[in-house]
Amino acid sequence: MSFAKWIGGAIGWSFGGPIGAIIGLAIGSFVDNLAGDGTPLLGERQTGRSRQRQNPYQQRKTQSRRQRPQTQSGDFEVSLLILASIVIKADGKQDQRELDFVRQQFRNMYGKDRANKAFELFKRISKQNISTRQVCLQIKQMMDHASRLQLLHFLFGIAKADGHVTEDELRQIYTITGYLGISNKDYESIKAMFYNSTNNAYKVLEIDKSVSDDEVKKAYRKMAKKYHPDRVGHLGKEHQEGAEEKFRQVQAAYEHIQKERGFK
Repeated sequence: MSFAKWIGGAIGWSFGGPIGAIIGLAIGSFVDNLAGDGTPLLGERQTGRSRQRQNPYQQRKTQSRRQRPQTQSGDFEVSLLILASIVIKADGKQDQRELDFVRQQFRNMYGKDRANKAFELFKRISKQNISTRQVCLQIKQMMDHASRLQLLHFLFGIAKADGHVTEDELRQIYTITGYLGISNKDYESIKAMFYNSTNNAYKVLEIDKSVSDDEVKKAYRKMAKKYHPDRVGHLGKEHQEGAEEKFRQVQAAYEHIQKERGFK
């Protein structure tokens, strides 16, 4: 698969707005290759039907007032690359273990060829000065809630890849969470999946330790529904598999409380 076909084949709303500008700058060094394989460049996608859609982000902004457009796999992928670059640079350095985590996760999700292309794009994105707020607001407006939760889970995984989440990384992820329109309860739930403490199981289920057994069961059903892999089925099988990790952690939290309290 050529780089051009990969970047152009699975991206919808992220071709426009601030994310589109970041992508365009990142692939600038690939211009000759893109033109050489006959695939239209970003600026050339204006013939025939595409001429009527010269600003897909603006068009989808209008559409989103009525119905949020469906996020495609490529939209999620480039959003993830951009946010990952922001988190990795939060503590003022790029730890090799974090970079290796990003590369390995992409290999697990997309296979070696696509992962290599994604990581090449990631390195170019990392060199840019990115407005966290502008990027996140575009994602918030265009991406469904379940997919945004999946982004947050991945960002915590990156921060923890070197064995320790720094205060700078934590503040950056918290800032991203707010801009993405993710609630503090959801933030604390996903954060708890990466920390070991006595109350983490309750935090994962978004409940207090003082609740009744029936409330624990109710919370588990709610969280299992929220984090079910089918919620991100539209992103493709690769992202469903990634979402299964969150789902397993919800199950593990519930089983821990079951064992602790002795109920079935």
